[in-house]
Amino acid sequence: MLMLRPNCECCDTDLPPDSAEARICTFECTFCAACADDILKGVCPNCGGGFVARPIRPAAMLAKYPASTERVRRKEPCAAA
Repeated sequence: MLMLRPNCECCDTDLPPDSAEARICTFECTFCAACADDILKGVCPNCGGGFVARPIRPAAMLAKYPASTERVRRKEPCAAA
């Protein structure tokens, strides 16, 4: 099950569970659309994979399976891959 992380790993922008701006890679690294597209050029700096839009969990399932509250930030600054 996806963790639905609450923020962009680059800029720390909030990404609520219903955000259409959240992007993830196959390891669930989470970035906002602006960082994923403009800074990272579609390549995850952590694993080298590509990004897709993070699915939105339906409200009924979100109540049963809540999103993560753990904020994740990269130790190194984000730079184009």
